[in-house]
Order: sequence, then C-alpha cells, then structure tokens
Amino acid sequence: MGFFDKLTGTRYPDSDVVLLSAMELWTALLALNGLDVRFRVRNALPKEKADLVAECRIREVGVALKTRMRLNPEKHEVRFLDERWEHRSSDHGDAQYGRGHAPAMYRQWETKQGPDGRRRKVETFCFDTREMTDPLRNVVLGAGWTWRGVLKL
Repeated sequence: MGFFDKLTGTRYPDSDVVLLSAMELWTALLALNGLDVRFRVRNALPKEKADLVAECRIREVGVALKTRMRLNPEKHEVRFLDERWEHRSSDHGDAQYGRGHAPAMYRQWETKQGPDGRRRKVETFCFDTREMTDPLRNVVLGAGWTWRGVLKL
C-alpha cells in the first residue's frame, strides 16, 4: 500500500478471498440495512453519479454523512467518496462541507457533579465515522474487491 492509498483510505483484499460477482456484492452491501447499524444503504439517484449510497444523520452533533460508491466490475473495485456536512449551530451559519477519506470522532460532553461534590466532564455521546465506513469496507474486501478512495466519482 502506497502513501496515496493511505491518504485516500484505499484497501486491498487478501489474496485468498473468493471473488464475488458485482451483483452478489451489490446484494451484500444492501443487506447491511438488516443489521444493527446507524446508516442505511440505498440505490443511488442519477444525480449522485454512483451505484450505491450509504447515508447517516447524527442529530446529536448536527452531522450528515454520505458515502457514494461506484462498482467497477472490470477491475473488481469499489470507488468510494465520503462526504460530510456539519451544522454546528441552529442558524447553520457555520455549516461546513468536507469530502474525501477523513475519519473523525464526534463527541458531546456534559458537566455533572460527582459523588464527592466536585464537578466533572462526562461524555454523553460519541460517534466515530468509522462505524459507517468500516462495515462497508469489510463487505467489499470480504467479496474480494478493492476498496478505493477517490476525491471525485
């Protein structure tokens, strides 16, 4: 794995994995919807320029995540593009957009009084973006396909 592969999040399957067809991979990715995950996988709309889309909204921290995936059966690879929208306030004046492979951790903290009477910060919410991308990547690699990160689909 080269430097650019590390930056884009590209991963290659093990050599001993049985290669699945594009339709079997498609079905396996859609089957993630039946599992206990915080995102859903759906067929992409024509304007999304992809085959499948996984999306997730984390209301607690005002973040929307989307992973667009395009299957390339000739090369046995799934090209993916991660996108995220962060709305940190109610007026959305400081909304941010980002794209590309950039794992992030979103947390919320609250100050509470402990049993000894001292005030402490307590984590009330935690979400790692890898909770969405790892299951997708694992299905693709388990099918014998390459998981290739791109900046444009």
